[in-house]
Amino acid sequence: MAPARRAMRPRGEGGYRRRHVGPASFFTSRRAFDDLTVVVKRFPRIADGDGPAFVLVHGIGVSSRYYHPAAAELAKVGAVYLVDLPGYGAAPDPRRDVSIADHAAVLARVLEDSELVNPVLVGHSMGAQVVSRLAVDSPHVTDRIVLLAPTMPANERRLWPAALRLLVDGARNPLRANLIIGWDYFVRCGMPYFFRQLPHLFGDRIEDRLAGIRAKTLVLTGDKDLVVPQAWARFVAGGIPGARYQTVAGPHVIMYSDPVHVAGFIAEHAAR
Repeated sequence: MAPARRAMRPRGEGGYRRRHVGPASFFTSRRAFDDLTVVVKRFPRIADGDGPAFVLVHGIGVSSRYYHPAAAELAKVGAVYLVDLPGYGAAPDPRRDVSIADHAAVLARVLEDSELVNPVLVGHSMGAQVVSRLAVDSPHVTDRIVLLAPTMPANERRLWPAALRLLVDGARNPLRANLIIGWDYFVRCGMPYFFRQLPHLFGDRIEDRLAGIRAKTLVLTGDKDLVVPQAWARFVAGGIPGARYQTVAGPHVIMYSDPVHVAGFIAEHAAR
């Protein structure tokens, strides 16, 4: 894999507010592309030297904040970029319909504008749909991806069954994870935008594009995930040429409940 550049375009980190997650620190910037705006958090590599770049993409309703523990672990290996997609987290509501393809297209522009070469793209839940779509529509952007708990089985894409499974699964999350998720859902994203996004989540047929993914792929899910059963995750991995499948202990938000093992599998995938 070609080495990734460690920094975004050189505009001076002094202009960004530095924050910390354990031993890692990050800088936040806002990036506008036509009428869509994203927010990017960059975690520089903790140790000296070069390493791969990791780009982490969240699921529906939430933001990049639930990636912080995993990002701090990955920053030991390389630079990490967390993306708040349009309308999520700190990114403003675009006030228009934004499809999975739109999210993938603006993510591709973020990566190209950041001058990253072959970053490892990681998508969780709906973020896996965005990353898989990008891998098909813009294959030049990256040569490897990680799909964490890729939503959702084709016969279960309905609001109330999905909501019930998410609620039961959420009872297994760490309390702090649920506080972050709840705040992101109801305050930062908001129900109007969330319900505008739901048809895209349910209408996206990820299974139809699996065979077209040429990036080296790792599919990773939790052994107690009620939203994404292991049988479905195995099906997703089996549909992508050469993909690998792994499980870790935990529910749907495995990158928060077990950041060390999840980051370890992602770093291993980057090194293969």
